[in-house]
Amino acid sequence: MQFKSAGNEISSMQTEELLVHQEAQKNEEFYRDLFIEALDGIVFWTVEDGIIEANESACKIFESSESELKHKKIEDFVFSHPSNYNRILKDLYSRGSVRDELVFLMPNGQKKILEFTTKLHSANGHRMTIFRNVTERYEMEQELRESERKFRSIFEGAVEGLILWNDKFEIVDVNSSGEKLLHANKEEIIGHSLLSILAQYNVKEEDMSEHVDLFKSKEHSCGVITFVSETGERTHVEYATKKNVFSNLNMTTFKDITDKLQMEEHLRKSDTLSVIGQLAAGIAHEIRNPMTALKGFIQLLEDTIKEDHSMYFGVIKNELNRIDSIINEFLVLAKPQAMKYLEKDIVQLMKETIELLKPQAVLHNVQFQLTLETEIPYIYCEPNQLKKVFINIIKNAIEVMSNGGFIRIAIRKVDGDQVLVSIQDEGEGIDPEKLRRLGEPFFTTKEKGTGLGLMVSYKIISEHQGQIDVESEQGKGTVFYIKLPIRRV
Repeated sequence: MQFKSAGNEISSMQTEELLVHQEAQKNEEFYRDLFIEALDGIVFWTVEDGIIEANESACKIFESSESELKHKKIEDFVFSHPSNYNRILKDLYSRGSVRDELVFLMPNGQKKILEFTTKLHSANGHRMTIFRNVTERYEMEQELRESERKFRSIFEGAVEGLILWNDKFEIVDVNSSGEKLLHANKEEIIGHSLLSILAQYNVKEEDMSEHVDLFKSKEHSCGVITFVSETGERTHVEYATKKNVFSNLNMTTFKDITDKLQMEEHLRKSDTLSVIGQLAAGIAHEIRNPMTALKGFIQLLEDTIKEDHSMYFGVIKNELNRIDSIINEFLVLAKPQAMKYLEKDIVQLMKETIELLKPQAVLHNVQFQLTLETEIPYIYCEPNQLKKVFINIIKNAIEVMSNGGFIRIAIRKVDGDQVLVSIQDEGEGIDPEKLRRLGEPFFTTKEKGTGLGLMVSYKIISEHQGQIDVESEQGKGTVFYIKLPIRRV
């Protein structure tokens, strides 16, 4: 009975051993399949014998057959043993494992960047290293970094202002040209709303709404907006926006076109002056001859007619004088004037002009306020021509102030080598469309004006190498700014 029990126990033990053996065999087959089929390269090696076994993926990575790899040492494939190689070995032997990447040189001369994990204690006392070829990933990262570097170089080096912003209108980045145009640094711009930045520059709400609607409806939109600084200075900005240029970001390019618009306006007025000048030369000659005859015969009639028609004769003579004045202004446009530039006191010229126009100002209940900066330098100018400009502008100011008021005149030195004269009235102001056309022939805001007075003024200041700028607000009045160089170039 005891023998039978012992036999059963032995049989049971043999069965368990068989099951354990079968389980171990299954595990070995599983790991063998895993070793063979793995996408990563796996090699087993020892210090003495080098590589003992390598899977198919390892052979592909090292561009060799298994027999060619066997007994070779992994370190033989490391390219030029970089400075961090010794550090990797030190980490491996101190921690028992290491994960890193190195450049390996294949037998065919190809270089590959391999990411690897090495364990000192693996199966059967062998050491195991798992390789993964990350060359393509590394090259892609390099291309991405290079692409980003190029983009950053172009972005920062662009002459135009560039802003990147998301669909919430939050600014993500701005280049240096954009900082200059917005008069702020990156820290003051990035993270803020594009709309709030525009609002700071007094861009009208209706303009902003129009541009936002345009952006939402089109992939690409462009236009012109006007920035108004705290001092009232206007900057005309041309912009173009592209939706979703990358990573759900939108890009807006913008540039200051104020000088360009002013240049176009000056060219347009110059072309007009040229045409008017050619026309005026012929007209003035043809009209002046009969005008002389008319004046003579009116004088004869006035002397010979006994009845009192002085009122009619007065009207006729006044209108003939007005025609003569217009002809003279035509002639100023028609031919170059012989100008003798002298060093003159611009303050004295302005005071003489004010004294000349005081009687007319009193009739319209208008008073003058003259503000002078100390030590205004003398300027080179043609004094009579300059006084003609002052008379034209101040006379216009008097005539538009139907309810009286003050004309404020200021003279000061600006930009080191220029003098700025400002003439401000308290009239009704001029709407933007009419303001744009000031200086055009026959365009006037006055009922009986010809528009030639301002046109002549623009021409005179241009010949003095200066410029005239006008600002106006309806209901508040108009300011003429005359900028003149102290010395002619």
